[in-house]
Amino acid sequence: MKPLSWTALIALAAVAPPPEARPQASPRPVVIRGCSVLDVAAGKMLADRTVVLDGGKIRAVAAAGELVEPPPGATTIAAEGKFLIPGLIDAHVHLVHVLDTCKVTGDEVLPLFVAAGVTSVRDVGDEIVAETLVARFAEASPETAPRVFRCSPLIDRDPPFHRDIGFALTDVAAVPGFVDEMAAWGVTSLKIYVGTPREIGRAVIAEGHRRGLRVAGHLGAYAAQDAVADGIDVLEHIWSVFNFIIPPEEARRTDHRSTLDLDNPRARDLIAAIAEKRTFVDPTLVVFRNMILLNDQPAYSGHPDQALVPARLRRHWESYKARSNLRPETLAARRAEFGKYRQLTGILRRAGVPLLAGTDAPEPFVPPGLSMHQELELLVDSGLSPAEALRCATLHNASALGQADRLGTVERGKLADLVLLDANPLDSIAHTRAIAKVFRGGLVLDPGDLRKAVPKD
Repeated sequence: MKPLSWTALIALAAVAPPPEARPQASPRPVVIRGCSVLDVAAGKMLADRTVVLDGGKIRAVAAAGELVEPPPGATTIAAEGKFLIPGLIDAHVHLVHVLDTCKVTGDEVLPLFVAAGVTSVRDVGDEIVAETLVARFAEASPETAPRVFRCSPLIDRDPPFHRDIGFALTDVAAVPGFVDEMAAWGVTSLKIYVGTPREIGRAVIAEGHRRGLRVAGHLGAYAAQDAVADGIDVLEHIWSVFNFIIPPEEARRTDHRSTLDLDNPRARDLIAAIAEKRTFVDPTLVVFRNMILLNDQPAYSGHPDQALVPARLRRHWESYKARSNLRPETLAARRAEFGKYRQLTGILRRAGVPLLAGTDAPEPFVPPGLSMHQELELLVDSGLSPAEALRCATLHNASALGQADRLGTVERGKLADLVLLDANPLDSIAHTRAIAKVFRGGLVLDPGDLRKAVPKD
């Protein structure tokens, strides 16, 4: 693995002091009275609940009339008419890749996640030293940062597709040592990338599972049919399904991505296999809409969410747009192609495939934190109900991380990562933006204050 220079290591270390080197914010007990609480599994709101937070965990969720003894020194929040949901989890981010090209460090954008109600993120592939230092900073800064669950660099061919965050792994005999090294770094996931062949991918899955790690894949050389049969846990991006349901005769057509019959036998067989294996699929629709297909449309490249990220990042996005050379005459075909991705997402949901909610932030025009609300809207546009979309961003994402016993629902004993909303998100998924307060490990945080912690330049 390519080491960082001493200069880079010193700079990153300055960003991420070890937890014992700085004072840790300590949550005071909190009683949230009178709110409706989202039952994620049932997809309904439970009215008039009192929720007690203490020691960074949910200590009680009581119905009206149940006796609740407030902890000594507890702060009470009157929450009648408000709606409490689990903290959102972004299942697909990169806290080093892209940011490093803009001279932005991961710590600078972390408050944007929490301000948007995203209290945990799943980094799905970054340079391991830099990623670890950003994660260490987040662990020491719960008042401004989400929980960060780490992943290996992108396991790939030689040379890797992404040389900054890729790792060439081409010998099956080297896989156990690589997985041991990643486990020693504290990752929870391994990521297979586009150049990995089946023999390497299968070994990564087996070795990862032997050590209790989850394995995700942005697939290319390793066919989805094979990866699902081999036990991969997550297929990243809708392309990791779509690209493997195209019949060979269709692939010869220049317009096949916008006209593909999604009910062809190849599609039916793969979708059935994914559903049977309960393999997670993380569509990341927002990155396809904002970056690959429609970034020449002001509604997306000029979305108001973009204004809240550092100007260095916006300038990089604009330079990408200038280089993309999207032609106006291709817009109808691009819209049709994106329509196919949404349609496929709905088909997967109806087939019983567990979907995740991930964004690929901070890829171009995919703002950290804020893009989660755009992804939820796109999932609903693809045929999911608001309750189903929220389940993707909470319980499903927690399950994909192996964290469903700690995160993803509002239940006694779980971590106090919550979002208090002013409007019911089951009435409209857009109401996930109506954030009154965010609770991160029991700390009560104000979205406006968090946004102020993000550099303007």
